[in-house]
Amino acid sequence: MAARNTLLYELKRRFMRGLAALAGLLAAAYVLGFIVFAAELDRRPPADVPVADAIVALTGGEGRIAEAYKLLEDGKGARLLITGVHPEVKLASLKRMVHGPVAKFDCCVDLGREAEDTIGNASETAGWVRQHNYRSIILVTSTYHMPRAALELRRTMPGVSITPFPVVQDTLHLDGWWDFPGTTRLLISEYSKYLLTLAHARPLLHA
Repeated sequence: MAARNTLLYELKRRFMRGLAALAGLLAAAYVLGFIVFAAELDRRPPADVPVADAIVALTGGEGRIAEAYKLLEDGKGARLLITGVHPEVKLASLKRMVHGPVAKFDCCVDLGREAEDTIGNASETAGWVRQHNYRSIILVTSTYHMPRAALELRRTMPGVSITPFPVVQDTLHLDGWWDFPGTTRLLISEYSKYLLTLAHARPLLHA
């Protein structure tokens, strides 16, 4: 009986040690992955953007709508979808977010008001893209949000070419983020969501 108890204790001890080692490895992998994630985020918008069929802007971050509308004015896409617009937000409020003339708002901008999160943005965008039979889009969202948003859109639109246009806010301190608690919390939250999206989207992306 004593030998049996000793064996069980030893097995339990080894199991706990193995569990602790696994937890340590997972924590190390998470930290390393986060550092790579933060390092690879774009620090500036692309210098040259190829022309696509259309442009899609995801609401929720400073400068996204203004940058997307500028791309529309520059002829980088025929139409612009602003997805995730709150039902109570008026068109006039969106027009005030852009710089210069707003004539193309009346002819070439569509507002998506159903999406409440990134998954909803992807679904709303996919429906709009199918409606217009587009084969390529420029995706406009904040640089920290781009990895997850692009994954979600590729999951819902596997045959559509997506060109990222990351928007970099002046208030986001990507260089030296560890010295800015607000930026650090935002990046950790976004990285965690990105991992969940990656785990969910990978089987579908490789189907």
